[in-house]
Formats: sequence, structure tokens, C-alpha cells
Amino acid sequence: MAKILLSTEKIVFVKNPMLEFNTERGMIKSKEFKNKNGLAKTSKGKKLKFAESFFIDSYHRKKRGPQIITPKDIGTIITETGLGKSSRVLDAGGGSGALSCFLANICKEVYSYEIRKDFFKLVEENKKFLGLNNLTVKNKDVYAGIEEKELDAVILDIPEPWQVLKNAEKALKLGGFLVSYQTSVVQVQRLFKEIKKKPFIFVKTCETLQRNWKIEGRVVRPEIQMLGHTGWISFFRKV
Repeated sequence: MAKILLSTEKIVFVKNPMLEFNTERGMIKSKEFKNKNGLAKTSKGKKLKFAESFFIDSYHRKKRGPQIITPKDIGTIITETGLGKSSRVLDAGGGSGALSCFLANICKEVYSYEIRKDFFKLVEENKKFLGLNNLTVKNKDVYAGIEEKELDAVILDIPEPWQVLKNAEKALKLGGFLVSYQTSVVQVQRLFKEIKKKPFIFVKTCETLQRNWKIEGRVVRPEIQMLGHTGWISFFRKV
């Protein structure tokens, strides 16, 4: 399992502690990561604290591919739907697996549909890297149908979500959530027009803006750059 080196200056990710690892304070032999006291001695005689990596440490180092749903938007999806340890979820439009992998870390079962073979392989690779055995990745077109039933949520990150409404209706349990992530307001409008013909109730459409702050001594101010608008997230429930 991956490790992290900890100091007040920074946190360093060690992907493979079975190999020697070079740092600014010297080289660490693999046997040092077996010490039960959580201290690894370097070739320069320095002792560095280490611990088992957390999920988020590995998550940020997964392989990237197409544009992902950002962590701020993933957080919104999770909190608005209340997904958790008993939830069964479908993520359609897997991409590189950013959403699928995060959901698999907290949910009972996650199914990821990705039509492109190259992206499908990328999600599989990230799944293995993160050790997510409850994530099932399928090289499948969600427009053609959804195999799973009685799902707690169906999350769509696809160009034409309105084309999947019938499939989503059949796959969701009563009261289940349909979530659509879109980068074009025209797509949002079209989805609203078509979903009125189906047994769904509208919950909300929102965007999430994230602004970090700089705190250094007496300097306390917002960062000049911020992670602003990335997309619209629409929530519906099956009725």
C-alpha cells in the first residue's frame, strides 16, 4: 500500500514503498517503511514521519484523461443525494473515472458505463490503482439501455441526457435520484423540456463555486484565482 511522508512543510506521496525512495533529505530504503514507529531513516541520517496513504492521496494521483467532474461538484452531488454505504449507483459517461472512483469509496456498489474503449480502459486502470473492488466498469452505451435495476441514483455526464430518461426511469427505484451534469445551458433547457413528460420531480439546478484564501501572517485575503463555474448540476427524483 502507498505511503505518505509527513512534515510541516509538505506531504510527499510514495506510490511504491517496496522500492527505494529519494527525498531532499536523503534516500529511504524500502525496509524503513516497515518500521512500526512510523519513522523512516534516510541515507543522510534524517528521520522522516510516514503513514499509510489516505484515499484522497491516491485519488489525486490517478491517471487523467478527458475533462473530469471536479471534486467540488462531486461533493455537491454526494451531499444533495445523501449517497452512502448502502447506495447502488450508476455513473454514465465514466471518462477517466473521477466520479465513479470517488463514489465507489463511499457507496456499496457503483457501475460505470463508458462507450469509448480507450476511456473504459482508463477507468479500469484507475479502479485497480485505487483498489475499488465494488466498482464495475462496462464498455457500454447508456443510450442503448441500463442493465441494473433498483438503483438509488443514476448520474449522467453525457451530451444528450434526455435520450436516457426512459432507461433511467426503469433503472431507478421509487424516490431514486436522477442527476445530470451539463456544461451548456442549452442542454439544461432541453433536459427540462423533455423530463416534464416523465415521472420525475425537479429538485434543483445549481453550480458550485470554490474560492481559496491566502493566509500568511497578517495577510488574509482571497486568492486571486478561483475555481469558478464548471457546469450545471440538475437533480430530479423518480415519483
